[in-house]
Amino acid sequence: MIQKAKITIFNLILLFFSIITVFPFIWMLVSSFKSNSEIVKIGGSFFPKQLNFSNYINVQENFHFMTMFFNTLLIAVVVTASVIYTSSIVGFVLAKYKFKGRDQLFGLILGTMMIPWAVTIIPKYDMMMKFGWMDSYAALIVPSLVSGFGIYVLRQNIMAIPDEVIEAARIDGASEFYIFHRIILPMSRNAISSVAIFQFLWVWEDYLWPYLVINTEAKQLIAVGLAMFNGQYSTDYGGLFAATAISIIPVIVIYVIFQRRFIEGIAGASVKG
Repeated sequence: MIQKAKITIFNLILLFFSIITVFPFIWMLVSSFKSNSEIVKIGGSFFPKQLNFSNYINVQENFHFMTMFFNTLLIAVVVTASVIYTSSIVGFVLAKYKFKGRDQLFGLILGTMMIPWAVTIIPKYDMMMKFGWMDSYAALIVPSLVSGFGIYVLRQNIMAIPDEVIEAARIDGASEFYIFHRIILPMSRNAISSVAIFQFLWVWEDYLWPYLVINTEAKQLIAVGLAMFNGQYSTDYGGLFAATAISIIPVIVIYVIFQRRFIEGIAGASVKG
């Protein structure tokens, strides 16, 4: 009886904090159907007096929102897929191959994770200028093809794969690329799901780097596009909320797709620990 009471209290506490976390998003979604005057009105009601879909309609009419949306989706998918593949193959090499300097190389990769991202902005910007990649998607994709975080996660996961499985495949005549694609990748799905969620989210919400290297509005990404709702003297809150509501859809979809593997990966890591 006491145990059930503790579980009930614990669940009520989780429910309370969940409501606090989700409430701003619900308020944003509801407010996206209000006019600006109703949003900023002091003492206004939570729900709109009349559903107003003009915010969603004007989003595309006022600027290239959908173009920016699909630009960001393209960049996020390409970068995420590239990071998953490069992190997996480098993690495989660092986990299952023995060669001189392997541990030092892995330590160097871990060291890149400890460097603040802001420190690398000026050198990266200078490189993009010299390569002639300014105002092109190469400046967004190429510097993000390899992730120290992804390599670390995949390397740690692949280390847990028994060496006997790989040796058995080699005895059967399987090539290293066959082993990697048919054995290592399928057995690393949980770790890959974790990397995919984080990497997609990082690319999707990145603001500073696209703002620096992309000058053409039609090529710009959605995080920069959302800032365009902030005028010098006023802000189109209704349009901003509508655009933000649309922009979070891909993030939710990615999490729904990978959430089961992501949770299994966390649970498996906790059990191993």
